[in-house]
Amino acid sequence: MKKKYYLSTILFLSAFLITGTLFAQEMLNNDTGFITTKSGLKYRINEKGRGIQPKEGDYVYVHYIGKFLNDSVFDDSYKRGYPLMVALSAGQVIKGWEEGLTLLHQGDKATFIVPSELGYGKIKIGNIPANSTLVFDIELLQVVPSKTIEPFKTDGKDTIKTKSGLKYVIISQGKGEKPKNDEIIIVDYSGFLDDGKIFDSSVKRMKSFKFTLGQGQVIKAWDEGLKMIGKGGKIKLIVPPKLAYGRKGYKNIIPAKATLTFDIELLEIIPEIIIKPFAVEGKDTIETETGLKYIDVVEGTGKQAFINAIVTVHYTGYLKDGTIFDSSVKTDEPIQFPLGAEKVIKGWDEGLLHMKEGGKTRLIIPYHLGYGEEGNLPQIPPRATLIFDVELLEVL
Repeated sequence: MKKKYYLSTILFLSAFLITGTLFAQEMLNNDTGFITTKSGLKYRINEKGRGIQPKEGDYVYVHYIGKFLNDSVFDDSYKRGYPLMVALSAGQVIKGWEEGLTLLHQGDKATFIVPSELGYGKIKIGNIPANSTLVFDIELLQVVPSKTIEPFKTDGKDTIKTKSGLKYVIISQGKGEKPKNDEIIIVDYSGFLDDGKIFDSSVKRMKSFKFTLGQGQVIKAWDEGLKMIGKGGKIKLIVPPKLAYGRKGYKNIIPAKATLTFDIELLEIIPEIIIKPFAVEGKDTIETETGLKYIDVVEGTGKQAFINAIVTVHYTGYLKDGTIFDSSVKTDEPIQFPLGAEKVIKGWDEGLLHMKEGGKTRLIIPYHLGYGEEGNLPQIPPRATLIFDVELLEVL
């Protein structure tokens, strides 16, 4: 299960401690071939492409290798086997990337030296130390120019206000039954601020969004409003702050106390997926020195998991009373992460090392290998023992 501070749209970097070697200092001082911008970013074009230059709002696909100044690699999209897609000026990546990518052309290969103030600054994120200078070898594969998004027209249509304070306008009703809680729905959407600026859009990304309705996976207004239309329907939601991001807003993307407007098209409704716990009766429970317990339900026949491997898993997480608090099976969205990089709770990093591709295992994780003394409210109480049914789909 992913730690909550990885939610988001921040750049996904794992890291090791910077050693501060002489090599590191030499790299900082030796800027041969590098151009330094006013912000302090250093970049060098290693191989020139011939394509277009991205601009604010465009989407770019990049491959990259992330390194520290001692040349140790901490992240590698080539190893994962697929590039990263970034929406420029959407706050999805560190400032050094936001600036540097606009300096490139499609097909360019470049190196960025990103000072800490353009990276993660004084804040420690996961295993990334505070005040870290980061180095990236970047290949800009493709630039997808931003699409012009026209807001839904509401002329002659009624605006309805619910008891919660949500306002909505049905543009088209759609067909068939309306979705219910626990069903998976697929939507296209664009989100607008009061001034009309688009802050997020699946239409621009050309990638529809899938989630389980009524499970708190989206803001409250979506869970309420999308029950008003059927498949193929379109709706405009006018969302007060209390049903969106409240008094604080969200990072540098959504201002404090912002009223948001969403134009949403409901593309697909997928019936609720019924989860069945693994059958563990009669199978051995093995306990490790750390206190982790695991039960092998199906022995895998593929590649053995190993430290730093990129693993893809399906999982369902239970409390001791059998309550499901999280499940990739429920959303039909397996997760992927580097094993042993502290991207997940300790019980997962240890437990998955015992598995092979195709294997199914139940992990019984004591609180000190999970979410500790405090838990992760509201889903996970303090000092909670957690149970995970995990299927290891792939090891890269």
